[in-house]
Amino acid sequence: MRSMKTFFLSSALTLSFVFLGCASSDLNKKNEIKLDAFLVSDSLQKTNLAFRKVNRFTPIIYNEHLIVANSIDGLVSYNLKNKSIDWRFNIKQGVEAAGFSAGGTLFVGGLDGNFYSIELDTGKLNWKFDTKTEIVSEPILNKGIVYFLNGANALFSLDAATGKQLWVYNRQETSTQMTVRGGSRPLIDNGILYIGFSDGSLVAINSVTGTPQWEVLLNKNSRFKDIDASPVIENDKIYVNSYDDKLYCLSKNNGSVLWKSDFGGATAPIISGDKIIYSTAKNNVQSVSKKDGSVLWTVKNILGIATEPLLFKGFVVVGESQGSIKFLDLLDGSLKSSFEPGRGVMSKPTFDKDENFYFISGEANIYGIKVKNINKSGISYLAQ
Repeated sequence: MRSMKTFFLSSALTLSFVFLGCASSDLNKKNEIKLDAFLVSDSLQKTNLAFRKVNRFTPIIYNEHLIVANSIDGLVSYNLKNKSIDWRFNIKQGVEAAGFSAGGTLFVGGLDGNFYSIELDTGKLNWKFDTKTEIVSEPILNKGIVYFLNGANALFSLDAATGKQLWVYNRQETSTQMTVRGGSRPLIDNGILYIGFSDGSLVAINSVTGTPQWEVLLNKNSRFKDIDASPVIENDKIYVNSYDDKLYCLSKNNGSVLWKSDFGGATAPIISGDKIIYSTAKNNVQSVSKKDGSVLWTVKNILGIATEPLLFKGFVVVGESQGSIKFLDLLDGSLKSSFEPGRGVMSKPTFDKDENFYFISGEANIYGIKVKNINKSGISYLAQ
């Protein structure tokens, strides 16, 4: 069994708002934003009195419903219009990683080792596939085929309609070294899957046959080698974050390293113009130049580990595993506002068309937050 790193959450359960600005600066005053909670709901069927689990599912908005999952008892569909629970889908040991929704169907892996296809309208099971090992990575869907990685470093390709296995790529671990809890979300580009593994390798795999095209060993760290982050592709370059190591820029053709940054992390980077923003394993959020990886700004002293960042109208939105949701200025990383749910945040938020955002807290509570006054400055980058 793989050794896994557990993130510890804060013990204080509080609810507060922080509205930040500079009294001496009219510009900063105009750039202030406010975060108001309009939804707080427990996702659990009953109170969890056992060991606290990792809750990091990214909520899914489907019509008037919010689909969330916890790592205790499974999935729940919350009716945003009626403020009620429409259905529950119980999964033993729950769900940790995010799912993928398309065409009224949710594809998601469970901590029980099963991969599920579920109707979003009713919560009815279409099919399930047993991988024998817990699934802690997010799937993708492409051309009727779903791809995902399980905790034993096996990459599966399944027919999305039936759950029939098309192929599996097994990568054997030869080391007893400890690994970070999590798994890479595959990325597909022009028929090639790009995915990281816990041995520190990034592999390009033919999506039809499951045949490796090339692989490169990036992380040779003596502590944690994992590449749990999903790669990001722009033009002919791949950007991939490696835990406890570096952020790498690679050639898409053969995986050769073009440049690398000073720090790595466990989640995917995001690209905005000439910048790359990512969360590190050193309790930082960092913006670097897309050209050479040089640091543009760094936000230090993140409480715990920061979530995968999200861009929203000129802000970088991240959660702290032992703290709050933070809105950072895209240009300089300055803190504009934050929301503290208690027990930390490991869930990447989801925004709806009305600019509300949703996440699940470390305590498995569902939150809906309204963002106010975000676009009064007239600065063009805030309207991205």
